[in-house]
Amino acid sequence: MAPPRILHMVTPLKYMSPFDINMGIDAGYDHAIPYTNATIEDIYGLVQDAIFSRSPDGIKRQAMFIGGNRAIEALDMMDKARKAMVPPFEVSVFADPAGSFTTAAAMVACAKTALKTQFNTDFKDKRVIVYGGTGVVAFASAVIASMDGAKAFLVGYDGPERVRRLTMEANDRFGVDLNYADGTTEEQKVELAQGADVIFSAGPAGRQILSLAQYKPAKNLNVVADVNAVPPLGIEGVGIQDNGVPVEGAGGAVGIGALAIGDIKYKTEIGMFKQMINAEEPVYLDFRAAYKLAQDLTS
Repeated sequence: MAPPRILHMVTPLKYMSPFDINMGIDAGYDHAIPYTNATIEDIYGLVQDAIFSRSPDGIKRQAMFIGGNRAIEALDMMDKARKAMVPPFEVSVFADPAGSFTTAAAMVACAKTALKTQFNTDFKDKRVIVYGGTGVVAFASAVIASMDGAKAFLVGYDGPERVRRLTMEANDRFGVDLNYADGTTEEQKVELAQGADVIFSAGPAGRQILSLAQYKPAKNLNVVADVNAVPPLGIEGVGIQDNGVPVEGAGGAVGIGALAIGDIKYKTEIGMFKQMINAEEPVYLDFRAAYKLAQDLTS
C-alpha cells in the first residue's frame, strides 16, 4: 500500500491559512500539517526531517508549502528549502504567501486575455499602474507584468521611500525594470491613473482606491482590474463579476472584477498543488509558475 500524501505547510505567522489548508486537501493530499511561527533558520531542519523519513520513492508522496504574508521572505524560505535537499531525497516546494502569487497571476492573466481578445494587443510597452504597492498582491502583479513586457509602476501610499525599496529589490532579484511612484495624495493617484493603459487595484479590502471620475479621463486606458471583493470595491465602475465588461463612462476600457479573478486564482492554486502531486521530479513553484498556469486557464 502506498504511503499517504503529506503536505508540510510552513508559515512565519502564528497560524496557517485555512484557505490554503483546504486547497491542499482538495487537490489530493491526505494530510496537511501546519508549522507556524517558523523562521528562515528553521527551514533547513524541517526539510531534512521530512526528506529522510521515507525512501526516495516514498518522499515523492510529500511536498512543502510556504505561506506567510511577505513575498521576499517566502521566496527566501523556498531558496533555503531547496538548499536543504539531498538528492535523491528531495521534495517539491510551492510558495504562495497570503495567496498573493496565485492572485496576482490570475489578475495579470485575466488582463492579458482582455488585452488580446478586445484590443488585439498584449503587455509589451503598456503603462501598467499598480495600486496597493507595498502589499504582496500588488508587488507580485507588478513584477509579473514587468516580466511580460509592461512598463509597470508600483504605487505606494505612505511616501516614496518604502515603495522605492521594494522596487529596487524586485529589480535586483528578478532582473526586471519595475518603476515606482508615490500615490499618497488623491492628486498623485489621479495623475498616475490618467496616464495608464492598464490599472490594477490590489489595496486593502473594503477601501475604494479610485472613483470613476478619477480614471475616466485616461485616454489610452484598456483594462481596469480589481481584486477587492469587500464593499466598497477598489475601483468604482468595475463590477465584482465583470470579466472584460465595458466600464460605463470610461471611454471603452473594460473591467475585471474580484470574482472573475478569484475563479482563476482558485483554479491556479489547486493546479499548483496538483503539479506537485503529479511531478515525476521535484518542482519549485512561485509566481512565475502560477502565471504560466493562469495564462493556460484564461486562454
